Amino acid sequence: MTEQNPFAPAPAVPEQHPAAPAAPAAPAPSVSKGRRALFAGLRWTAAVLVFAAVGSGVAYGLVRSERTDLPGLGTEDDGRWVYPALTKPTLAPGAPQPFAPDNKDGIHYAALYQLLLPAPAGSTPDPGLKQEKDQAVSADTFLEEYEPTVRPKMKQAFTDDGLRQIVARAWTMPDGTRTRIYLLRFHSSGFVDAFEGCGINMNINGVNRIEGDSTWSKARNAQSSPDLRDVSLFTEAEPAGDEQVAAGCVRGGDLQAVVLQTRKGHVASVPFHQTVILQDQLLH
Repeated sequence: MTEQNPFAPAPAVPEQHPAAPAAPAAPAPSVSKGRRALFAGLRWTAAVLVFAAVGSGVAYGLVRSERTDLPGLGTEDDGRWVYPALTKPTLAPGAPQPFAPDNKDGIHYAALYQLLLPAPAGSTPDPGLKQEKDQAVSADTFLEEYEPTVRPKMKQAFTDDGLRQIVARAWTMPDGTRTRIYLLRFHSSGFVDAFEGCGINMNINGVNRIEGDSTWSKARNAQSSPDLRDVSLFTEAEPAGDEQVAAGCVRGGDLQAVVLQTRKGHVASVPFHQTVILQDQLLH
């Protein structure tokens, strides 16, 4: 039976969203108590988060600002990318924001493609990504990122574990860095928790082994930020060959984001971390 979604903005995404509980008036946007404490004073149209890397003297934000506006960035370029200002999608009246008091499971009522991180300035869209309407991609397209031996099991898990829709965006930067971001929508956060396709044991196509991103781990431990508890970063273990692959995993309610970057030599930490943090912010 086809679900009807009274809150999805036009045009509708390929798959309808669950109906949100009726409300007499649209509730004010709300975030969790922890996020209010961390991001107090941040505007979504200007979103800048300073995240200091331990031992490197490098600090980097979400959207590029003047270097003198951010501590530790007054000297040489740190390699961050220039992203468009981020904005939350507009929801229909009565639709709760994810993680609002009346939406504790974190259901997202926005069209899924609206939650994809936009490409940064200077990037070129990846023509190899096979997309349908509104950035939608098939499960088979997403599974091309994984070793052929694990694809049948993962595809069956999608059927068993409530996968509803996948959207994606991919681009290449002038230095050759390729980025692919996939957003997977499940029926609930419980199904997201059961998803095993993003983590230390993920079988990325052509990658022998991945390990935790040590630079990210040091920085996160120094920040002691509970608001990044749903973010995990990994890099291809040495020897990586001609190209290195990095993977970012972000969970947000009923959504799972998989961020993949590939670059000849090594993936640069700053733009990789910047991209994952930005995508996390859009989901929360």
